[in-house]
Amino acid sequence: MSGRGTIGILGGGQLGRMLALSAHNLGLKTRCFDQAADAVAGDVTELHVDSFDDPARLDEFLDGLSAVTYEFENVPVALADRINERVPCYPPPGALRAAQDRVTEKTLFRSLGIATAGFAQIDTLEQLKVAAANMGLPAVLKTRRMGYDGKGQYVLRDESDIAKAWAALVRPPAPSGGAARGSASAGGEKAEGSLAAGAEAAPANLILEQFVPFTRELSIIAVRSVAGEVRTWPLMENTHSQGILRTSIAPAPNAPAALTDQATGAIRAVMNHLNYVGVLAIEFFQLGNALIANEMAPRVHNSGHWTMDGSITGQFENHMRAVAGLPLGDCAMRDPSPTAASAMLNIIGNMPERKRFLAACGGRAKLHHYGKEPRAGRKLGHVNISAPSMRDLNIAIGELRAIIG
Repeated sequence: MSGRGTIGILGGGQLGRMLALSAHNLGLKTRCFDQAADAVAGDVTELHVDSFDDPARLDEFLDGLSAVTYEFENVPVALADRINERVPCYPPPGALRAAQDRVTEKTLFRSLGIATAGFAQIDTLEQLKVAAANMGLPAVLKTRRMGYDGKGQYVLRDESDIAKAWAALVRPPAPSGGAARGSASAGGEKAEGSLAAGAEAAPANLILEQFVPFTRELSIIAVRSVAGEVRTWPLMENTHSQGILRTSIAPAPNAPAALTDQATGAIRAVMNHLNYVGVLAIEFFQLGNALIANEMAPRVHNSGHWTMDGSITGQFENHMRAVAGLPLGDCAMRDPSPTAASAMLNIIGNMPERKRFLAACGGRAKLHHYGKEPRAGRKLGHVNISAPSMRDLNIAIGELRAIIG
């Protein structure tokens, strides 16, 4: 296979799968690279399986590609830099640098005039105690890197939580005096005891964030072309449970135009600053009539899955258009009625009988099955639904939630 004009995708999960399917409809070829032989993108496109650390296999993957993109934001920046020397890598490596570290990310937001919660970089237990006293509790302790779907974070509600949070998010130093760091739990009292002994051999790489008593969680998704054109989808309301996104609704109900303007201004500022190409998502907390930026994702995003059926051009298609240097598609709602609304519901852990989804809501529900084996907490698919009004949409959401369980 010559592969000329092919778009490479780092990662072969459900996002890579949906990117490949959208590219196919545009007449584009794709090739995915993943470390798992059973990566679900392999069902719909060419899949290369090996470690990202293998230079020879990476060179084989890159041969003949016209551009490379990725489905997850934890791609090593050094890898993105290396790829970018050979073929354009979109979004650019600078976006990965900004998004992979929560301190860097919030510093970027603030430099662009985008409001964030108060935060402090935490490298030692003593710094945590001082920051908690200065910031006040409640507060949220998070790993600076990695962490998703609620993982890698701990809410501090009073002083007794400080030691517990430290033990949960910082691994104890190795016996030799080195330190293994990560977001995985170190295991309760044993970790706490090791750290209490004063053995802090390396920075903990944490961030303490001021707790935001938000009204709701919102997100904005936009796409930027190589030429710098930016298009945005409507502001969305997101509902989470156990740290995992469950439902997204667009447009966000009862959102004044000022909120959409704030979100749109913020995402345009970030994209232009980073010379961004592709789809970007920014998650916000709504606090009164203001938005507080929480984090960004330099990729297609779970809260934007509704766009596949509810907008004129979905996020996956527009991402591939941008990466391939093609004109961007319209991001407006597919139903032009001013009261029309759409929703996405994640299917997690267990996949109900597909006939139930296909028959739901008078046959209007759109099922997207990822082809994954069921497992607790695993995203197996999602279902989209659109309606002529928010009232009708809420009725449909209730019917679909009854099926999902």
